Amino acid sequence: MGFNLQEDILKYLNAVGDVDTLDIAVHFKTDHQKIIGAVNSIQALGELVSTEAVSHQKWELTEEGTVVADKGSHEARTFYAISPEGMPLKDLKVNLPDKNLHSVGFSKAMARGWICVDKSGEVPVIRQKVSSIQDIVKDHMNLIRQQRASEVEENAKQDYKKRKLVNEVILKSYILRKGNEFRTSVSKPETDLTSEMISNGSWKEKSFKSYNFDALGTPLDCGHLHPLLKVRAEFRRIFLEMGFTEMPTNNYIESSFWNFDALFQPQQHPARDAHDTFFVSDPQYTKNFPTDYLERVKCIHSNGGFGSQGYGYNWKIAEAQKNLLRTHTTAVSARMLYKLAQEGFKPVKYFSIDRVFRNETLDATHLAEFHQVEGVVADYRLTLGDLIGILAEFFKKLGMSKLQFKPAYNPYTEPSMEIFSFHDGLGKWMEVGNSGMFRPEMLRPMGIPEEVNVIAWGLSLERPTMIKYGINNIRDLVGPKVDLQMVHDSPICRLEK
Repeated sequence: MGFNLQEDILKYLNAVGDVDTLDIAVHFKTDHQKIIGAVNSIQALGELVSTEAVSHQKWELTEEGTVVADKGSHEARTFYAISPEGMPLKDLKVNLPDKNLHSVGFSKAMARGWICVDKSGEVPVIRQKVSSIQDIVKDHMNLIRQQRASEVEENAKQDYKKRKLVNEVILKSYILRKGNEFRTSVSKPETDLTSEMISNGSWKEKSFKSYNFDALGTPLDCGHLHPLLKVRAEFRRIFLEMGFTEMPTNNYIESSFWNFDALFQPQQHPARDAHDTFFVSDPQYTKNFPTDYLERVKCIHSNGGFGSQGYGYNWKIAEAQKNLLRTHTTAVSARMLYKLAQEGFKPVKYFSIDRVFRNETLDATHLAEFHQVEGVVADYRLTLGDLIGILAEFFKKLGMSKLQFKPAYNPYTEPSMEIFSFHDGLGKWMEVGNSGMFRPEMLRPMGIPEEVNVIAWGLSLERPTMIKYGINNIRDLVGPKVDLQMVHDSPICRLEK
């Protein structure tokens, strides 16, 4: 919008006084919206003008109304289509092929008393009842087209509106008045104070645009936390609130010894098969083990001990030396418990949240790579009641009230329980975790005292996230099919809500 139109408006306002923007548009033969834009630009310069919103009623012809203004009303054209001597009623449709013209025109002409139907003969005959007519509707349409709608009676305009000949339009405009800082010249205020203005002193003669402290800043183009990370942060907060210490879990590659053997999982267990576990080819083996502990684990597997008969097989060091991608973070728990026993036992509460790997068949609820959330409590004389109690408190904080527990078998826990939660989206119970009390065959070779028991539980991070955010397919949460807009729009995680 140029300054010329703004200055012209100010000069016109100075000459005529208060004026409607519609009148300004007529005076300058310019579109009204263009005048409104110029007024807005003037207001941005300060208190040059003040405005008052007003509304105006305006009548406009429809397309049908324009035809009436040019050719006459439906009833007038029906009247003129009838010959002076009359015509069979059925021939009227031939002379007036337009269905709307025929039906509306006939009824309106009959109502005005311009025509009549003679039924005295064999066939009905339509005749002119008067010798001449005045087409008031056509005259009114032309008055409205000439912006002289005020000369047409209000009830007539409402009738024409029902006949869809005219439309009532409400125009919004502004009464323009001089403001406290009124002037007829327009100069764009400076937006920046430059060093040149300061050095030559020209800033003293310039006007500067005021700061708009209410303006919103430009939204930052930044990253967004994935729902998994939001739920992870909430899990971590809950563990810390419950007094747990986080375990170091940065070693994705683990030996079969810590992943399986230290957990009293036999070497012929199906989980050690390549169909279930990703083994590492380079380096394929490791030899860095605590020797005394290794021998105790070998003995408990082969011969038993601590009240157990063991598995009674020939335990092989070569099998324990194989490297793999860890299948659970319980391998980290085993390392931490062994370290605790060597340093001198004291009651502890550990937790970890990190990535694990299993050679799973991909489906709506399984991936080959996922996160495991694990909690471990070691203390004197813990019982199954302690495990159930702490699980109830833990899942209460997660906001997962629909829970079921099912007895299960694990090589390194006894008793064991699987944990299920109902998924409203899938409409079924989903396994969300496993729990149990670590067996003596796992704890005693480490050096954990006999009166000490360890309870533990683990769950995936992905499934609670799916339940929280109503995601039915895990591949919509993780992987190449993830909708980035979903990551952008997903709300903050509050598991207890």
